[in-house]
Amino acid sequence: MNSWNGIGRLTKDPELVETAGGTEICNLRIAIDRRKKDEGAVFLDVKAFGAQAAACATYLEKGRQVSVSGRLELDEWDAKDGSGKRSRLYVIGERIQFLARPGRDNDEADTDPGSVPESAAVPGGEEVPS
Repeated sequence: MNSWNGIGRLTKDPELVETAGGTEICNLRIAIDRRKKDEGAVFLDVKAFGAQAAACATYLEKGRQVSVSGRLELDEWDAKDGSGKRSRLYVIGERIQFLARPGRDNDEADTDPGSVPESAAVPGGEEVPS
């Protein structure tokens, strides 16, 4: 089973890119606090696709707290300079829930959609085909 869940804050604004085939991809980088505050944070890359990518790019910003459920992926490649193999572990975000904004309590109401499953609704409640 390949399943990952976590809560963190965006370290920068989301980056939306479109592939040659027309698929939207949103790249997020989140910081996840460790149990002991003096140990710093763990940084992790997250990728969202399709309608979820568009919603993340529209409603998220640096500092925003998010909950991510998804699966781990590993990319491996040879370095261009010939110095050996490289790898990168990241999360494919299958469900990204928008949580607290910077400087706001979790109890305050938001005007954005809150969360967008991978092939579910976009703002306004419209169903998006997969």
